[in-house]
Amino acid sequence: MTHNISLIFFVCPDHKGSEEPIPTCRESSTKSKSIYSHWGQGICTHFFIIAFFLKFGPEELIFHYVHNIIKTIKCTSYFISSQEYQDKMRKYILAFDQGTTSSRAIVFDRQGRPVASARKEFTQLFPRPGWVEHRPEEIWSTQAGVALEALTSAAIDSSEIEAIGITNQRETVVVWNRLTGKPVYRAIVWQDRRTSDYCDQLKKDAYSQTICEKTGLIIDAYFSASKIKWILDNVSGARKLADKGQLAFGTVDSWLIWNLTKGKLHITDVTNACRTMLFNIHTMKWDEDLLRIFNIPEGILPEVCSSSEVYAHTAGNFSSPVAIGGIAGDQQAALFGQMCTEEGMVKNTYGTGCFLMMNTGTKPVRSANRLLTTVAWQIGNEVVYALEGSIFIAGAVVQWLRDGLGIIKKSADIEKLAARVKSSEGVHFVPAFAGLGAPYWNQHARGIITGLTRGSTAAHIARAALESIAFQSLEVIRAMEKDSGLHISELRVDGGASVNNKLMQFQADLLQARVVRQLITETTALGAACLAGLATGFWSGPEEIRKQWRADNTFSPQTGEKERDILIRGWERAVHTAQAYTEKENKYE
Repeated sequence: MTHNISLIFFVCPDHKGSEEPIPTCRESSTKSKSIYSHWGQGICTHFFIIAFFLKFGPEELIFHYVHNIIKTIKCTSYFISSQEYQDKMRKYILAFDQGTTSSRAIVFDRQGRPVASARKEFTQLFPRPGWVEHRPEEIWSTQAGVALEALTSAAIDSSEIEAIGITNQRETVVVWNRLTGKPVYRAIVWQDRRTSDYCDQLKKDAYSQTICEKTGLIIDAYFSASKIKWILDNVSGARKLADKGQLAFGTVDSWLIWNLTKGKLHITDVTNACRTMLFNIHTMKWDEDLLRIFNIPEGILPEVCSSSEVYAHTAGNFSSPVAIGGIAGDQQAALFGQMCTEEGMVKNTYGTGCFLMMNTGTKPVRSANRLLTTVAWQIGNEVVYALEGSIFIAGAVVQWLRDGLGIIKKSADIEKLAARVKSSEGVHFVPAFAGLGAPYWNQHARGIITGLTRGSTAAHIARAALESIAFQSLEVIRAMEKDSGLHISELRVDGGASVNNKLMQFQADLLQARVVRQLITETTALGAACLAGLATGFWSGPEEIRKQWRADNTFSPQTGEKERDILIRGWERAVHTAQAYTEKENKYE
């Protein structure tokens, strides 16, 4: 049997006296590759060598043994050429995925594979019809908790985390006291409609063109600005504190980073800033005219940064400081995680809402079909833009069937229930619980189910609910094709509902295009991880990440255009009915 002597070289400034190696010897079989580092002549006394043999022992034990030696002698650096050993000691990226209904943390390895994850739902508050709120403290506590849980599940500690990437529900508003760090009000969620009347007044006052030209957005209660104004105007003492510079506003990313750094950093990134309706996407700065329109003092706003850079290190949240290296709103993070890095590529994230984005390159494209022009990301000095269609209710309709209607016990039951019938048999469900988003932007619309007969069952309603997600996505895709002049032949999909095969097949039938599901469906978290990894050099560049992208399944159209057109006409009638009902309601008020 051949035996190999393996040497590891350590730099240890505390070891001063001896040039003799300290032997810790074990024998090795040929199955264990030698760990070898070339050592030149003239070795200084600050270096010493640990030599060891490996004998029939499991390699995992050997690596653990060496790792503990390193920790014990507290070496400042070491040089190893063995790929095996480097793999065992490799670092990871931790992604924070703070969503509308849950907080999630996922640990990714260098190949972009999820190693471990943890998720926790948090309380949804509906104090009045159309109002949606979260507790900011619960957002933070659940996110911090799942981060530690994910590390424990992966059996690693924070010293092995290269960086943290953060992605978050966008537009949701948190306002807190800079001195105490306490929120002055609950978080007002992007779905909240309390400022709809104020937004209608802005339209009547002819601000639509100014706001759209500067921000790429359509005036709607969906965005942050009107929510911030509401808090300043309706929370006792808030405006006075804001004028004194004692309040801080942030989207959820800002709130998380404030807590991660113990109040030392008040920042956001361009993808979140551009969703506030206060950020000029051409100058890439907070806009004075917009601040004046909404009567919001600039002093409460966070500093705007790029989407990929080392902003700071955590303070006291982990056993050792960890770099915070990436920030992106959830949909922009998903676009990057899907590697839609070339102009014309499109993704759809099937989450609480449904969000389609098309990469339009380095110049903003203004929509003629009521889509949003938004910042996709900024890496270095390069800003990439996108067209976006926002659908307010997608996966949330399944939660409503579970929690509101009670026809399923858990969300996963929806596919089995819907499969009991071959079609919805004329039943259509328009889930306008928070109004209609793109391309209608009717903030007063409300949900409606049409086409019910005595023969309609829970299965028909369940199927119509699933199909509503695909119908809404179809309408946005059509608008994108008109704006871009391109026929979209492939749609990359991700998010929780994308695992539903029947839904994805129905989507392909409606689009008459390929629907491609990535192997890793949690691309929102992956995108945040990629941005953080690029900031620290964990990955060399987008090309390295692009090579890791893998398709899980491709759905091709199986329904003819004639049958598809009949389905679409039924949907369009249902949407018209929902809007007509709203108009009639307003008429008699």
